[in-house]
Amino acid sequence: MLEKLFKLKEHGTNVRTEIMAGITTFMTMAYILAVNPSILSDAGMDSTAVLLATCLASFIGTACMAFMANLPFALSAGMGLNAYLAYTVCLGYGCSWQTALMAVFIEGVIFILLSVTNVREAIFNAIPLSLKKAVSVGIGLFIAFIGLQNAGLSVDNGSTLVSLVSFRENFHTSGICALLAFIGVLITAVLYIRNVKGAILIGILGTWALGMICQLCGIYTPDSENYFSLFPVFQMTDFSKLGETLGKCFQVNMQDVGIFNFIVIIFSFLFVDLFDTLGTLIGVSAKADMLDENGRLPAIKPALMADAVATTAGAVLGTSTTTTFVESAAGVGAGGRTGLTALTTAVLFLTSTLLAPIFIAVPSFATAPALIVVGFLMFSTITDIKFDDYASAIPAYLCVIAMPLFYSISEGIAVGIISYTVLHLASGKKDSVNIVMYLLSVLFILKYIFL
Repeated sequence: MLEKLFKLKEHGTNVRTEIMAGITTFMTMAYILAVNPSILSDAGMDSTAVLLATCLASFIGTACMAFMANLPFALSAGMGLNAYLAYTVCLGYGCSWQTALMAVFIEGVIFILLSVTNVREAIFNAIPLSLKKAVSVGIGLFIAFIGLQNAGLSVDNGSTLVSLVSFRENFHTSGICALLAFIGVLITAVLYIRNVKGAILIGILGTWALGMICQLCGIYTPDSENYFSLFPVFQMTDFSKLGETLGKCFQVNMQDVGIFNFIVIIFSFLFVDLFDTLGTLIGVSAKADMLDENGRLPAIKPALMADAVATTAGAVLGTSTTTTFVESAAGVGAGGRTGLTALTTAVLFLTSTLLAPIFIAVPSFATAPALIVVGFLMFSTITDIKFDDYASAIPAYLCVIAMPLFYSISEGIAVGIISYTVLHLASGKKDSVNIVMYLLSVLFILKYIFL
């Protein structure tokens, strides 16, 4: 049945590999179940309701990806977009969270229409292959940087913005966590080099186990503020809380924000989500060798539709924009190639509504090594970029460095597209730039001027 549904042999994989890959993807994404409620609660939303909405929206979107597109990509509430909703739209503009969710709902409906009319697919296909490869490399650096931050290895510095953590300072909390993360990177790398199946997942669980041993030995000491017990707590979730956000996106008062500001909010969500999703699909697909000889993803249309449906459903349930997660690369790195990987992740998201405290107990220093190692795997795509063609190579380079340094996939794509168009025009190669790239360049420039 699974073979017929997901065409496993055709994709050179099997049930065990796909399930392990799905578990790996979930483990690297599980942090969103803790982070998203924390962020959206600052906008006045109930954290338990947000947790349930996030789990259900993730299940719906990822299951749609599995059955509609047969791709190993998982979806959940997008990082950055949730912060934009809470801190900019609600706290900055003074909108209610119900109004913000209405904007997300309309964004989702617009995306459904764009997916039906092939607009998003046309944008995907218009991006040159060199930039598609660069997006994969840039995402690799980006998620590696996120991993270094989650590990506590890369910390804030007033002079240089970031620096290496001081292991000796607060050794029993931040110091030992950072050290365990580094050890986890080495464990995961060794397992991967030795071709151990499920190396990334084993690395996550092994690092977590080392942390629990350190806690038992007194090397790691919880402080009840920022560093908690590494042992999972067994308790159930209060499902009645979902009623506090379910359908509340339709209970809005437009006078709170004004129609012009509301339109600006919608387009801000649209722009970021559109290119974050395209960037993730391009990057992860390139690494998994899912692009055809023309650099196109055959299942792009249903994949984009799944993303649009997830965003719409998420807004109704009570969470911010639901989008394809770059952490899907962890599952691809573990061998995931079909929708069975996504379905496994979807089922785990649904299950986590019952035992959420257990799933979110996986500490960030244990999942960080997976992000760092997967970042390396995606970075290896850089060898496919032809650096002797400067008009294409320089935009690719700018795209790569922009993603981690601007902390945004969509900004990296914007820089890459604008510079690609300008350099090709300036070097007399205007015929190699299609009309969609010209339009995208103009739109990105207008976005920086007005949004």
